[in-house]
Amino acid sequence: MTSRGPAAPALKGGGWHRLGNALKTTVLLAGLTALVLVIGQRLGGAQGLAMAGFFAVVMNFGSYWFSDRIALAIHGAQPLPYEQAPWLHEMVERLSARAGMPKPKVYLLPTRQPNAFATGRNPSHAAVAVTAGIVDILDRRELEGVLAHEIGHVRNRDTLIGTVAATLAGVISYAAQMLFWFGGSMLSRGDDEEGGVAGALSNLGLLLVAPIAATLLQLAVSRSREYGADATGAELCGDPDALASALLKMENAAQAMPYDRAPATSHLFIVNPLHHGGVMSLFSTHPPIPERVRRLREMSARRGGGARARGGWEYAY
Repeated sequence: MTSRGPAAPALKGGGWHRLGNALKTTVLLAGLTALVLVIGQRLGGAQGLAMAGFFAVVMNFGSYWFSDRIALAIHGAQPLPYEQAPWLHEMVERLSARAGMPKPKVYLLPTRQPNAFATGRNPSHAAVAVTAGIVDILDRRELEGVLAHEIGHVRNRDTLIGTVAATLAGVISYAAQMLFWFGGSMLSRGDDEEGGVAGALSNLGLLLVAPIAATLLQLAVSRSREYGADATGAELCGDPDALASALLKMENAAQAMPYDRAPATSHLFIVNPLHHGGVMSLFSTHPPIPERVRRLREMSARRGGGARARGGWEYAY
């Protein structure tokens, strides 16, 4: 691939961010795993604890090795041939080089809502997926900002975190649902040991609180991941204003055409495809778009006006 101008310098820094990300991940996964174990112990004693532990290990193992395939298959994503959009592949290649990582595979989602996500266990096994509708609403400068954000997720090791967290949170929620359907006898388990009705109410309370706690633990990391990817993406493309403009356009489009396929994976996308407003926004995996845009505008002001500060779109083309 040929390019204009001198070679782009590799992106520097990020070590402290990755260390902080690793610590947050450890806390998140430990908290979610503990919830799985507590539910197993409360409802099945020692046997339930062992089964819950085994299930958590299996699910984490599956998430690690197959997270990218699972996420892409759920949304019906297909590989995007180079010949179909060479300019888009060149964007991904250039941004990946700036991030100092291999070029991720590129996929296309068959939906008209403009959106994108990244997945994969590490930079060597990553994929970036864009929706069919994204090129209808974003210009190429804005699309480069979106792709930079997703590559920022890969560089910051966010993609595996999100998938594993979603898997564990999903296990907790699914267990609660199954026990409400089939768990009459299980909810009353421990009548002799724990005071009959009091024990049953305690178990019921656990099942009510556990999914909420799992969601809150997931949100604590998910929101900071989005801010981090915004900052990294703005550095990669050299144009914070482009990403800010793209976020505003995609947010408006999500309101007009929500995409509700596989809600459990909504946290993977750059903007919330479900777009719940009101009180439900408090439980969104994404921070508010106005706050993300404000931070990006401040970055642009500090840099002296977006793309010109570092080349960005003008440099690339």
